[in-house]
Amino acid sequence: MKYEEELHAASDAVWQNPEPGFEEYESTKIHQELLKKHGFRIEENVADTITGYKAVYGHGHPVIALLGEFDALYGLGQKADCAEYSPDGKAMGHGCGHHLLGVGNIGAGLLIKDYLEKTGKSGTVVVLGCPAEEAGSGKTYMARDGVFDDVDIALAWHPGQINQVAAGSSQSCISVAFHFHGKAAHAAGNPQDGRSALDAVELMDVGVNYLREHMDPDCRVHYAITDAGGKAPNVVQAEAEVKYFIRSSTNKKCSALYKRVIDIAKGAALMTETQMTIKFDEALSNTMPNFVLEDVIDEAFKETEAPVYTKEDLAYAQKFKDTSDFQPVLSGIPAYVKDREKLLECEKDKPLCDYYVENAHSDVCEMGSTDVGDVSYVVPTATLNTACYSWGAGAHSWQWVAQGESAIAHKGMDYAARVLAKAAEILIEHPETVAKAKEEWQKRTKDDPYACLIPKEIKPHQIIL
Repeated sequence: MKYEEELHAASDAVWQNPEPGFEEYESTKIHQELLKKHGFRIEENVADTITGYKAVYGHGHPVIALLGEFDALYGLGQKADCAEYSPDGKAMGHGCGHHLLGVGNIGAGLLIKDYLEKTGKSGTVVVLGCPAEEAGSGKTYMARDGVFDDVDIALAWHPGQINQVAAGSSQSCISVAFHFHGKAAHAAGNPQDGRSALDAVELMDVGVNYLREHMDPDCRVHYAITDAGGKAPNVVQAEAEVKYFIRSSTNKKCSALYKRVIDIAKGAALMTETQMTIKFDEALSNTMPNFVLEDVIDEAFKETEAPVYTKEDLAYAQKFKDTSDFQPVLSGIPAYVKDREKLLECEKDKPLCDYYVENAHSDVCEMGSTDVGDVSYVVPTATLNTACYSWGAGAHSWQWVAQGESAIAHKGMDYAARVLAKAAEILIEHPETVAKAKEEWQKRTKDDPYACLIPKEIKPHQIIL
């Protein structure tokens, strides 16, 4: 691929400057400068997302959007290429591969641009810089505020350990903080005069833990006490706060579960005679699969040559595989993988995935959430994964950070760019397939239209820590 040198330099530069959601100032600059160099028209601060951007090339339909990301994770600073835990002193690190994700999207956009120029066909490619996927839900604001209104198809990818079409759905998620305000008092001298906000937090957590028995199996609720009110046991704590993630398989179910959690918080406030306020943080929707688009990506994979690894690449991957206690078992491979035995043997015998793994279609909701879900509610959307890391430790690990500038990471990113570009070519050449993807999307959303879980008055903001 002729853009490899530029793309590798850009992804490495983003890796070297890890930034939090809605503060990816250097990362978005790197992206935008590369796109401007190659003739893309840039719109900044899309949907008030600060670092979000929209880069456009071409004209007419189909309009194909590529969903990029570039935010990093707190607590994951790690030295490059070091196959042992070795923090580099940085507060953040790219433990989910978003330095590759966003730049790989740019690579796909450049290849689609070349295709449009060569063929003279009608079509528009939109490269979107989407901030704050890890925490902040940048794409949710974009979907809510109309960024995708003129888009026909959205395509995405994510760095991982397997080359595959992403299968299944994902969970809706609402993230809020519950703040309790009470009354301070001496915990020994006059506790009767105090009203403990910390008691309210603890009672709320107990209530939610009892709620778990009465939730659907596809629901999840988890929390962290972000403010215990202080460190002095002899003070009745007047302020305390707990942050919750509330998840379910659909937006409707997630909203209903959220209301139940609110009722428990109200009960905790009543029991302790404290005041409770809710700080809404972020939210995102479950993912709507699109089997038509998944078939397009499957075809694109089959028409695109997989990466070729050198002995040095394989040895590099092996040393990272050896850092984990990875024990591949058949039961650990999802049912939607068509040849589970072949994948199991690859996991056992090789340091990384070196072939295209075919998946069956699936509507099963997988645990976890992504703001790609909101995009899938407003436009037909599909995602692919490519192997950018060794077998062993998964996402959000120091191992992923350490491998972020490696040859195997670059090859996985380049592979994703080529597969995405091929998928776009197929869609441009076959407008009937675009129509079929839209028809499937309309059927899936007919009885479940998009209702953004983030209230309109909430604007993009730094997450509550």
